[in-house]
Amino acid sequence: MELIKKNAAYIHPTAQIYGKVKLCSGSSLWPYAVIRSEMYEVKIGEKTNIQDFVMIHIGTSKGTTIGSHCSITHHCTLHGCVVGDNTLIGINSTIMDDCVVGNNCILAGHTFLPQGTVVPDNSVVVGSPGKVIKNRNNYIANRLIATFYYENALAYAQGDHRRWSDPQFIKKMKDLETQLKSEVDCPPCQPPVSE
Repeated sequence: MELIKKNAAYIHPTAQIYGKVKLCSGSSLWPYAVIRSEMYEVKIGEKTNIQDFVMIHIGTSKGTTIGSHCSITHHCTLHGCVVGDNTLIGINSTIMDDCVVGNNCILAGHTFLPQGTVVPDNSVVVGSPGKVIKNRNNYIANRLIATFYYENALAYAQGDHRRWSDPQFIKKMKDLETQLKSEVDCPPCQPPVSE
């Protein structure tokens, strides 16, 4: 097993990791997440959270790459695909081999992307098979959720399982939201789409 995880924010003891897997700085694996990479590689970007019961596997011809500041929510399956930065994959979604999901996207819960689907940047995708229903820059909302989970991961690593109820934490997240909005709203500022 080649596992690079020294800078991960938090890895729950029930997470199962096999093969060549790279967890970048600040990433987190939550209860019962499973990553298998018998061939190729799985890469999880900076401050990306892999939530409870997520399954990540390689495809038949390539690995799986997930960008930075992503939230892969409960019960998702990712199989030999690429997910861009600042993207949220909704609960119980499935992304199949050779799919490419762009930056700043949201896949609604229970979305299914069949093999080879390409989702452009700034898309909202719904359904089975998944269809783009809206083009919208989801950078702020997705970055906030990823940061929320990053901060929670740091707390869990310290044994603090109630960070979200801390008034200082709530203020910190509100301040971050204000900061992100000012960065995006002030011309010519544009949100970064890759790190």
